[in-house]
Amino acid sequence: MFSAILRSATRLAALGVLAGLAGSAFGQITISGYDAVNAFVWSGGEWALSVPSQSWRFAGNLGAAAIAPHVNTGTDPLGDYQEIAFGYFVAGSSRSGSIRLYATRPVALFSLTYNNESANTAPFPAISSYPSLHTLSFGGVFSLPDFHNLSADSPWVFFDDAANTWILSPASDYMTANSSRLSSGTITAGIAPQIATLAAGFTHRTALVFGQGINQTFGAWGQALTDLSGKARPANDADMLLKNISYWTDNGATYYYNPGGPSYTGTLDAIRTEFDAKGIRLGSMQLDSWWYPKGPDDNWSSHAGIWLYTAAPALFQPDLATFDAGLGTPLITHARWIDSASPYRTQYAMSGNVITDPRYWESIADYLQSSGVKVYEQDWLGTNAQSNVNLTDPYDFLGNMAASMAKRGINIQYCMGAPRHFLQSTVYNNVTTLRTSNDRFGPNRFTEFFYSSRFAAAVGAWPFTDVFMSEETNNLLVATLSGGPVGIGDGMGKISRSNLLKAIRTDGVIVKPDVPATPLDSAFIADAQGIDTPMVVSAWTDFGGGMRANYIFAYTRAANTTIMIDPTTYGISGASYLYDFFGGTGRLLGAGSTLTLDLTNGTGYFVLVPTGQSGMALLGDRGQFVMLGRQRIPALADDGTIDVTVSFAPGETHRTLIGFSPRPVSVVSLAGTHRKPSWDSSTQIFAIGLRPDPSGNAHIQIALAESAASAKSACRVHCSR
Repeated sequence: MFSAILRSATRLAALGVLAGLAGSAFGQITISGYDAVNAFVWSGGEWALSVPSQSWRFAGNLGAAAIAPHVNTGTDPLGDYQEIAFGYFVAGSSRSGSIRLYATRPVALFSLTYNNESANTAPFPAISSYPSLHTLSFGGVFSLPDFHNLSADSPWVFFDDAANTWILSPASDYMTANSSRLSSGTITAGIAPQIATLAAGFTHRTALVFGQGINQTFGAWGQALTDLSGKARPANDADMLLKNISYWTDNGATYYYNPGGPSYTGTLDAIRTEFDAKGIRLGSMQLDSWWYPKGPDDNWSSHAGIWLYTAAPALFQPDLATFDAGLGTPLITHARWIDSASPYRTQYAMSGNVITDPRYWESIADYLQSSGVKVYEQDWLGTNAQSNVNLTDPYDFLGNMAASMAKRGINIQYCMGAPRHFLQSTVYNNVTTLRTSNDRFGPNRFTEFFYSSRFAAAVGAWPFTDVFMSEETNNLLVATLSGGPVGIGDGMGKISRSNLLKAIRTDGVIVKPDVPATPLDSAFIADAQGIDTPMVVSAWTDFGGGMRANYIFAYTRAANTTIMIDPTTYGISGASYLYDFFGGTGRLLGAGSTLTLDLTNGTGYFVLVPTGQSGMALLGDRGQFVMLGRQRIPALADDGTIDVTVSFAPGETHRTLIGFSPRPVSVVSLAGTHRKPSWDSSTQIFAIGLRPDPSGNAHIQIALAESAASAKSACRVHCSR
């Protein structure tokens, strides 16, 4: 093999590939990428990467001479690139490596191919020199944040006090990838040490992404992973779980292993009926692990592994499909691992406690489809529901699951996922949601949830809080701001209609932001330093043209109760208006102004919007947490006049828009009708009552009134009193 590499080098030289390489003097080859980033490889096996914008340098050594180093150019899913490719011979194996830089992405992609069967040793890259900064990784079930330790299967995030950030992670083989920091400080990125041998032709890739801004770099990193895999990142209403309110029976819910009456089916039918009676359409219902028989005794009430993945006969007669037909609501079904006594163990190919056999997954997907199931929830991923550790079984388990469900239009939620599962979700289009919190959501989960949501959002999945009760306002608010599912678990007669309608429309559609709420960069930095600050998270709706509404949630975590709102943090350079949602008050902030607030009640929720060309600032629907969510406000522009469309659910007859204006406003209705606008001279907040047209929309234009007479004149068009 060594001689073959030398012959390859001779051929490349004969073709002129090695001649005239940039920076080839002294055995050095150089390539350039985004923002003047350079990569270097020296003939002795040393390599380096320089990031001038942050004055950073990364370096390492192959442990052997680089054979036939040369430059390739091309295009892959991340765009145009240059790469330095080379061979080398180390630890008894012939290898081919490369460092690839992109013209338009802050990404370096390292690649290593084993040319012959090799021992799993001496991985590439091994980074011996790098910027040593604050660290963050994610670990364990639900991939919870850790600012002190670096988990082997997690992305590693490094950042300084100015939010300059670099992220190192696998870019392939996520279920078996392994990063480690040796006692020398060298960082290695390769394959889990449990796998002793790597086959000839095996290739592993590692990504290093760099940027200014922690959240921004997270976004660039995650987008690179999903672009490499070709995953279509799901919209925030991609399935009925994401689009509509759901009801849950999992741990922490009222009816977790508790029928709540003579029968489970009767109780769940009654819950759906209660939604109907309260004028809210239920989008889906989750059946947790109680719904199928488990354990060695084939018992639904057991908390062991799956006996058979079918509805327990003691609960569902004659079958699950009949129950779903009567319920009239799509189902979400939970799954555990396979019990040691399950008959499946002799019927299908297994690995560890899970089934890898595609025949099983085809059969299960058929059963779920025929039973009205729209989302499959695979739980216990980071503990019991695991395969053996090798280069095939973890991928067969998750891959056959995803493929079989996708054929039948069934999406997947990962629960209790470790970081490797979050990363592996980038491979499957139908993994749309990830649980990013421990069971039974509440304020004690908030911080871990928001950080893990940053991870989930980066890799193209929507975070899920887990179940809570509908009267729990802050839990409901956080779930809504997540952009993911909103799932409640109230007992019969306990569902709070008034609270839910802050998060949803009467048709059950969740009014949500464009992106999940995640911590501000300043929160990452403070938590890495161990400084007591309130947590501040934000999400937004962006209509373009500078019209971005920001939704800011803050809560205290210890003695410090002070936060500062700086509109430039949210991309607003001009004047803006900050509205206290629960206080019902607001304040105009001039360009460059900041505002210090005290969270006297422990929490605060604010909507921050720029003032447009009109000099006004539309805050949105007064009744919704996410006041300018697209599900309620599908279109908004301000070119001197505010032009806004409002969507109504079937049966909804009125909504009220509010906003800031320095003087009274006039309104023209282009669709639907409006009531005469009000304007409070002390608060400078206007309110406009709207009714829809037959299509369920209202479309109005709002302008500054020149006088009381002009406001009255403007009200003549489609204005109801």
